[in-house]
Amino acid sequence: MSEPDQAADEGLIQRAFSGPVAIALSVLALFIALGHIYVAFAPIISEFQRNAYHFAGFAFLAAVYFPVLRGRTRSRALLLADFAFGLAVAAAAIYLPAAENAIYDRGVKLNLFDATAIAISVVGGIELTRRLTGWVIPALVILSLTYIGFWGKYVGGVFSFPGLSWETIAFRSVYGDDAMFGTIARISSTYVFLFIIFGAFLLRSGAGDFVINLARAVAGRMVGGPGIVAVIASGLTGTISGSAVANTASTGVITIPLMKRAGFSPKFAGGVEAAASTGGQLMPPIMGAGAFVMASLTLIPYETIVAVAALPALLYFLSVAFFVRIEAQRMDLPPMKSDGETFRSAFAKGGASFVLPIGALITMLIMGFTPAYAAVFGIIAVVVSSWLTQNRMGPRAVVEALIMGTKGMIMTAVLLCTVGLIVNVISTAGIGNTFSLMIADWAGGNLLIAILLVALASLVLGMGLPVTAAYIVLATLSAPALAGMIADRVVIDTLVLGQLNDGARAILMLGAPEHIAALSGPMPYAQAVDIVQALPLEIAAPLRDLTVPPEAALGALLSAHMIIFWLSQDSNVTPPVALAAFTAAAIAKAPAMATGFASWKLAKGLYIVPLMIAYTPFLSGSAGQALVIFGFGVVGIYGLAGALQGCMEHRFGWVMRLLAGAGGIACLWPDPLWLNIAGALVVLAVLVYNIRSGPTVRRAAV
Repeated sequence: MSEPDQAADEGLIQRAFSGPVAIALSVLALFIALGHIYVAFAPIISEFQRNAYHFAGFAFLAAVYFPVLRGRTRSRALLLADFAFGLAVAAAAIYLPAAENAIYDRGVKLNLFDATAIAISVVGGIELTRRLTGWVIPALVILSLTYIGFWGKYVGGVFSFPGLSWETIAFRSVYGDDAMFGTIARISSTYVFLFIIFGAFLLRSGAGDFVINLARAVAGRMVGGPGIVAVIASGLTGTISGSAVANTASTGVITIPLMKRAGFSPKFAGGVEAAASTGGQLMPPIMGAGAFVMASLTLIPYETIVAVAALPALLYFLSVAFFVRIEAQRMDLPPMKSDGETFRSAFAKGGASFVLPIGALITMLIMGFTPAYAAVFGIIAVVVSSWLTQNRMGPRAVVEALIMGTKGMIMTAVLLCTVGLIVNVISTAGIGNTFSLMIADWAGGNLLIAILLVALASLVLGMGLPVTAAYIVLATLSAPALAGMIADRVVIDTLVLGQLNDGARAILMLGAPEHIAALSGPMPYAQAVDIVQALPLEIAAPLRDLTVPPEAALGALLSAHMIIFWLSQDSNVTPPVALAAFTAAAIAKAPAMATGFASWKLAKGLYIVPLMIAYTPFLSGSAGQALVIFGFGVVGIYGLAGALQGCMEHRFGWVMRLLAGAGGIACLWPDPLWLNIAGALVVLAVLVYNIRSGPTVRRAAV
């Protein structure tokens, strides 16, 4: 009946069917994809119905494809049990929208059928998430639900919760705004799934091959070219898949052998691919599911998020490329011989099916179309543009892409719906505000300490949670605290300039009476920082409301969420659990932990860029400011990479390393501008001296 098959997404073992069963499941997958596309244009059902039906379809597919016991894919008895379980969960989810009006008519009272359907849906979400991601998320869901129902009242202090009836918990778990079929499920059933389908069409049209060919044409003959090919290919593939592990698996089978053949060690080659592929979830326009979740949580338009995310993502990929080139120079590796690939040949083979749809997608977003509409028209553009390439998409290819997109969405759909149970508890119990207050208290108002706390939490959560789930949990818990601290920069500048309005001055006189004399005019920067960091929240919050303009407050919120989103990626490349690095290690035939540490070293941009976002107007400022910050960031990260590796174009000693490192840090320092300029001059001077220090004798190209 079935054979084991390695899933393309997180290394899961799934059933592979043949014959009538395979056809029936493919037809169901096709129906699910077409249904979502149709509803995107013609919302003939309510949002709650769409979300519930979305979960029902993917829950059934998850139950059938992923067995209750891993490795038992051949057992017919288990298959029948999983089939029945999937049907039960799907039927329960379909029943709940039909029962909604009757529940309200009874005064929000559940009858036996309602309670049973909710229980089956919740238990189904927990069990299927266990199959797909392990025990961490199910354990968090169970702890969350029992916290507000039972043991929360025994917790002392600020986290004590009196408890709700199980009937209320059941109702809110499904019908609440932040519940299982609420906000997060809405994101999954609209933007995320449509963009997953869009990516599947790109892959089916041959766009993935074009990406590799283009990267070879650009960087294949450069020093460190195979590694830079991996960086470019993973960045462009990120616009298709938005998954670090999928990126690693798809591009790594080509780029890792290329890097090894060029002379890079297996662990370094795997590390490069993992670090570059991690950037795929940072690369607009898809950014995994993160951009859509961020847009929902912040109410900031999706197109604004992807627009401001472009330069930070490019900076990250440049940081990885710098490490690759410097390592090649340090090892005296020659450029590889040309394989004959050129821009012209790459575009002739498949360029139209990638460039035109991506261009159409970005254009529609800029024009103000919703991401859902843009994704659907992007899918159409892929099909049309494929006829300008060697890989034309006919009806069969279209059907295959729709089915591939649905199957690629299974884990994400089940995960996002189930995570809604945790978000609902956080919202119901007010844990998010309490946790944010604790972060602010532990950090003592210091933004750097707060970011370090979030980074530590993201690493711990990332050991058991997929990236998107880690971001959702962390953003719900800590974004308000980070946003407030970032907004405090405006308050500090206002104090320094002595431009407080009367209301803000009155509040500060209450919160900091010992500084009344200093509030009448300008003050030193250090004094302003001390005053703001020492303010209790009941003073700091209204002070921000009176001092920080709405656009600056929105920029602070976006910066906070982007910082958390970036930090949530580190679990892909940070041991002891580094899924992308371990996937790359398997391809490179290298030790898993050694590859993990290599990828962690190469992915330093994951920590540098969030600090730049926190302390500069990288996201919240004008386009000109962003470009200036980006420019200094490029020079600064190159200086730091050279200092860490002890090489730029040639190796150098500790004196040059110290100068390069100091110059790099000065470039990245938030202000003043003269320090950035001085740092850039130091880095460039070290580079010029290094180039003139002597030619490198290279071995013959392989």
